[in-house]
Amino acid sequence: MTNNTTPILVKDVMWTQVDIVDSKCTVQNALNNMQHKKTKMLLVDKSHEYDEYGVVLIADIASKVIAKDRALDRVNVYEIMNKPVISVRPDMDILYCARLLTNFSLSRCPVLDNGKIIGVVGLTNIVFNGLRVV
Repeated sequence: MTNNTTPILVKDVMWTQVDIVDSKCTVQNALNNMQHKKTKMLLVDKSHEYDEYGVVLIADIASKVIAKDRALDRVNVYEIMNKPVISVRPDMDILYCARLLTNFSLSRCPVLDNGKIIGVVGLTNIVFNGLRVV
């Protein structure tokens, strides 16, 4: 039996408000940015053309800075970020996006189009916006 419904794509459920910081900014600045924007994740910009995007999470700040009693204003984001970041394409079916995120225990990831971040997609977006009424 084939499914004739049109798939829901990442671009249909992603949000386009993207928080990107410079890798040289301090963790204190990143944390202030997170608090102001009420987010748990900041994307870290590329340093040059051939670089990759990174990501810093609240968990990274907790485990790599606070738990180690390091000063928030003396640690740079590049010291604690995860890089390269796992990303998806805007034309990916949310079924595969959900599989990718859950396989890597991620709750969200950036959406890249032609090497540029155009949005972020998360499991919450996929679940709430991806429901099909039958």
